[in-house]
Amino acid sequence: MNNTFKKGLIGLACLFSVNVMAENYTIGTGSQSGTYYPLGGILAKIWSEKIDNFDMRAEVTAASVENTIKVSTNKQLAGIAMGNVVLQAHQGVKPFPRKMDVSVLFALYPNVVQFIVPADSDIKSIQDLKGKRISLGAPGSGTRVSSTNILAALGITENDIDAQSLNYTATTNALSAGQIDAGAIVGSIGVGAITELAFTHNIRILSFTPEELKAVSDSNESYQVIEVPAGSYKNVNAFNAPAVWNILVVNKNMDTDLAYEMTKVAFENMKEINQVISVTKFTTIQNMNKLKGIELHPGALKYYKENM
Repeated sequence: MNNTFKKGLIGLACLFSVNVMAENYTIGTGSQSGTYYPLGGILAKIWSEKIDNFDMRAEVTAASVENTIKVSTNKQLAGIAMGNVVLQAHQGVKPFPRKMDVSVLFALYPNVVQFIVPADSDIKSIQDLKGKRISLGAPGSGTRVSSTNILAALGITENDIDAQSLNYTATTNALSAGQIDAGAIVGSIGVGAITELAFTHNIRILSFTPEELKAVSDSNESYQVIEVPAGSYKNVNAFNAPAVWNILVVNKNMDTDLAYEMTKVAFENMKEINQVISVTKFTTIQNMNKLKGIELHPGALKYYKENM
């Protein structure tokens, strides 16, 4: 065997060893028209570039519930989810069959509960939703969990409405086609699906009364009041709504060193993330533990204590 051939085999063996060593992971996101997907994409890119032998891709999913289940059963390394959903998984209450093995890497940004109607609709308040065709969100999504829980806190059950189960894109398409009367989207201020709809159609977003907001927060401490300024969407007035923090959910048994490294790398590259996803201006070390009722993963907690 000549030396050139031997060197070729050695090179191939080294390349093969490197590929074998690299761990392949996924981060669960949501639909491509929401904020979760591009956020998961930039996080996956940064972690893959900055962590040795680490390769991650963003996966389109039904969002919060699916991501939480997949993380707890080790089918995803991480997932983006609404805090109230993760808290329900931690407690083992519906829609989860038992306590799930979940923990929090860090909080991301607040999600706003947004009930959208055509601008000329006779639906003027949350209570006016009774008897109407309403998209409550896709099955397995945080939107579905949040919208049904919030309506229930205000005395409106699925028996009081004609409930539809549509994702972000299907919701805005159905609204524009007149196939539904209202649609719930629980997402960041300026979420793409609503932004695009407002460019082509005149819409309103229902404002919750102070009494309704108190009833919601009394029913679930995960929710807080947020005042959304006029102009957040084209020709949409200011409105008040409940909001819940999105978080990065991981398995509580994740390796502590890996959790620490992922947290460290994310915050060290937060300026790059901010340039892609503006709402991550809320993703700060000070806000890491915004979700009450469940502790940060030990690896993330170590980073938090080092930097506070």
